[in-house]
Amino acid sequence: MFSIPTLASLPPAVQVRDLSLSYGSTLALDDVSMTVAPGSSFALLGPNGAGKTTLMSVLATLLPPGRGLAQVAGHDVVKAPLKVRKAIGMVFQDASLDDRLSAEENLDFHGRVYGMGPRARAQAIDRMLALVDLEDWRESIVRSFSGGMKRRLEIARALMHDPQILFLDEPTVGLDAQTRARIWVYLNAMRRERGLTLLTTTHYIEEVEGADQICIIDEGRIIAQGTPDELKTTLGHAFLHVKPASPDDREALIAAYPQARVLEDGALAIPAGGDQFGADFLARFGNRLSEMRYEAPTLEGVFLSLTGRALRDRADGERAAQRDAGRRAGRR
Repeated sequence: MFSIPTLASLPPAVQVRDLSLSYGSTLALDDVSMTVAPGSSFALLGPNGAGKTTLMSVLATLLPPGRGLAQVAGHDVVKAPLKVRKAIGMVFQDASLDDRLSAEENLDFHGRVYGMGPRARAQAIDRMLALVDLEDWRESIVRSFSGGMKRRLEIARALMHDPQILFLDEPTVGLDAQTRARIWVYLNAMRRERGLTLLTTTHYIEEVEGADQICIIDEGRIIAQGTPDELKTTLGHAFLHVKPASPDDREALIAAYPQARVLEDGALAIPAGGDQFGADFLARFGNRLSEMRYEAPTLEGVFLSLTGRALRDRADGERAAQRDAGRRAGRR
């Protein structure tokens, strides 16, 4: 009698050990190790240039690892790249649809690439268009779609061949909050229904609050990893976000709190420690501020404490750095 494998009996969806990769003299990944459980939601969180897209590209067999081990669905990315590609779906950071074709034609082409027969393709196209609410646009040319519709179609395409693991490289960058939330409804539905593993890179803190595991990566190194609650409990700090009333007040605050971080909007983030901190701070600087708010421990605060900078809400920097480093390496 055959037994149906459970998620717990499957090999890790992703296994990375001591992975390093350089572009010329630029170290893009520095001794990275991580394990992604099958059926889990795993998030790579980091700023531009952190190495997120580079790591994703190695796992998707688009870049060879320089040193170390990388396995996806139990297959080595170097020794068995075709098996890896069959096991994964990929939603790229940059748009990759053929906008001269219809929604149906984009999905059909993908199915043909993966060797799906006519009946399997037709059934999958129907399921995927229904999943992302694009049934009424199946014959429409993609060029006429909004950004959110295109991203939903890219997700549908990545799921056409029923992969075990879905790689999502900044899947909602540039989209409005409502569309981002809608896309995550689709992704979480697929995870529940199929036991799909999600590996996501993102700049959006709110999108990783529900992840099973978060890996914070900066300058090619993993600097923290755990559940959202574990990270906030062990590494999080409360902050006072303040705006000085004048340049002199700013200098006085920085002198008094040299550990303060300067944020993009010009505010200062001052670690708040102890029950008496707030009262003492207000007694000393309360009349020298134009604005103040208290922030309980958050993932954004964890990131700020670990890296000394706020997480950027942009997604083009790492790709540009990667391309520039590749060009420099090619000229050597």
